[in-house]
Parts: sequence; C-alpha cells; structure tokens
Amino acid sequence: MTNEELLIQLRSNEELLIQLSDNECLLADGYESALIGISGGSNPVAVYDIDLCIKSLVERDKMEFEDALEYFYFNTIGAYVGEKTPIFINRYE
Repeated sequence: MTNEELLIQLRSNEELLIQLSDNECLLADGYESALIGISGGSNPVAVYDIDLCIKSLVERDKMEFEDALEYFYFNTIGAYVGEKTPIFINRYE
C-alpha cells in the first residue's frame, strides 16, 4: 500500500468514526479491525464483517476457529443492547 493509499484509508476511517459518533452508534468492543461501515436509514448503526470478527478472535485472542465461532455467535451476535446494537454481515465477493 502506498503512502497516498494509506492516507486515504486513514481519512476514510476517521470520517466513519465521526459519523458513528454523530449518530450515537454503539461499537462492538474488540472488533475494531472488522468495522466496515455505517448503515443507512432512520436508525444508523455500526456495521461489522463477520469473517473479520472471527479472524480477530483467532489471531488476537488465540482461539481455535471452532471456539471463536461459538464465542462470536453466542456472545456477540446473540447480544442485543438496544436500538443502536451493531449489525454483523457476511460479505460475498
């Protein structure tokens, strides 16, 4: 990644964090690297990539893949903390 591409990415991340803050969106602790956007509509919420969340648990927390899946689906996706609860998506490319 060139310096220019890195600067563009940093600005984009900063803009996203401002939008999330302005809309009082809740963030999922520990999944910063999986934060990919903000939803549209009348109730914007933080949007996370499920695969990146699982990867984070495996790499950062040294979990086995199956343990990371179980933990994520029970403790993260299974948690509802109000109307600003983040959403988690599967990306298909």
